[in-house]
Amino acid sequence: MFPAVSGANLSGRRFNLPADLEGEMNLVVIAYLQEHQYAVDTWLPKLNALEAAQPGFRYYELPTLGQYNWFARQYIDGVMRGGIADAGARARTITLYLDVAQFNRTLALPNAATIYLLLLDRAGTVHWQQEGAYDEAKGRALQQALHELIAAGTP
Repeated sequence: MFPAVSGANLSGRRFNLPADLEGEMNLVVIAYLQEHQYAVDTWLPKLNALEAAQPGFRYYELPTLGQYNWFARQYIDGVMRGGIADAGARARTITLYLDVAQFNRTLALPNAATIYLLLLDRAGTVHWQQEGAYDEAKGRALQQALHELIAAGTP
């Protein structure tokens, strides 16, 4: 189960997760380090295609960082906002400032060395999980899981 956490997207909108996720099925991409963005970017073509083809599916990028003070948070968010020109990408990027070790324990994520992708329903139940950069097998597995959940009426 995805824990109740809060953050703000790079457009300034506050979110209480998982409640404020807008899809019937939502994929969250959890990244911890700036250098993880490469791995995140490998997923974007597949996620954009799924979002366009599948009504009720949304995805979000969750930069997941430690509990920095307000000034550091403003600086970090400003740097990220400045590096993302696309308004849609800024809207789906929700920065989480929290106890990363506790967050990972709650989700049974082994460490912060890679990215994680979690497919959630509206209640925050994790139905599928993957780690690392995109490859065709992972993309097919996500698509299969999404189709099975929809066919079963989960969303």
